[in-house]
Amino acid sequence: MSKLTREQKIEIYERKQQMETISSLSKRFSIWESNINCLLSLLQIHGYNISRNGKNYVYSKELKIEMIEKVLLQKHSINSVSLEYSFRVPDY
Repeated sequence: MSKLTREQKIEIYERKQQMETISSLSKRFSIWESNINCLLSLLQIHGYNISRNGKNYVYSKELKIEMIEKVLLQKHSINSVSLEYSFRVPDY
């Protein structure tokens, strides 16, 4: 499947808010449940702007070091750091 459009991402979020299950969303949009969970987390934390289409982000060397230190030294999970910095999971 190709990447989801901004409208599809918002539709997934709104359907979940209306109590549609993750498994039914997964089947409806033909994407893995784990990707839906990540998308929902990103939208909940950062709002609809996270689903914008456009250029990729460029991260400075200092910011990359900060993110690595959060995982290695401060023992934050990779998932929590990726959500905090709005990383996207492949396939959407």
